[in-house]
Amino acid sequence: MKEPLKQNTVYGLHPVMEAMNAGKEIEKIFIQKGLRGDTFAELMQRLKQGSIPYQFVPVEKLNRITRKNHQGVVAYISPVVFYQIEDVLPGLYEEGKTPFVILLDRITDVRNFGAILRTAECSGVNAVIIPSKNTAQLNSDTIKSSAGAIYKVPICRSENLKLTLDFLKQSGLRIAAATEKAEQTCFYADLTGPVALLLGSEGEGISGEYLKKADLKVKIPVLGEIESLNVSVAAGVLMYEVVRQRGAEMV
Repeated sequence: MKEPLKQNTVYGLHPVMEAMNAGKEIEKIFIQKGLRGDTFAELMQRLKQGSIPYQFVPVEKLNRITRKNHQGVVAYISPVVFYQIEDVLPGLYEEGKTPFVILLDRITDVRNFGAILRTAECSGVNAVIIPSKNTAQLNSDTIKSSAGAIYKVPICRSENLKLTLDFLKQSGLRIAAATEKAEQTCFYADLTGPVALLLGSEGEGISGEYLKKADLKVKIPVLGEIESLNVSVAAGVLMYEVVRQRGAEMV
């Protein structure tokens, strides 16, 4: 059964190019494998220049998205404008704020992502950083789960999370990684000062290469038989532990 065409979808080589020329924020583009031609070459050049995520897929995937003549290209238009953390962070320091950011590694469930955004907005998070690939899509489910927070918290897209982590550390933030393998619980860790909470996927957790860059590793005590919390719940506990430790500074 073919999937219904979503309102934030643009299909066809020329319409996608026109959307880009109009300044539309492209979330992701699916391109048919084996596509050729001058317009295709121009599209690829634009995608690389703009650091826009794209993926080569079989034509069957595109046909499931739309019955229309997609010409081998389907683009998802983002409902929000993406930011660069390199632009956001200096402004926070200039305003005299203590930066508090969240990094999400391979969290692909839209409802979890939306719930994390909602709590981030409520707890005073200054920015949420996501990778360009392997991340939840910003669609109607994300918007609904976030209760509108998707429009209020700056979402920063990173081409390379490893370099982003380096930038945050060089900018004075400590990286606090949430992992059940940690020896220290979040309630005894120092989460004051400029901090970035790093959270990984429910299935695999934080990638090893990112975990190595953490300044501290923290866990949430689990007293029952189930080994771990849902990632959006865990994120909420950690965000409000930062709020608790900062006390009057944030309230």
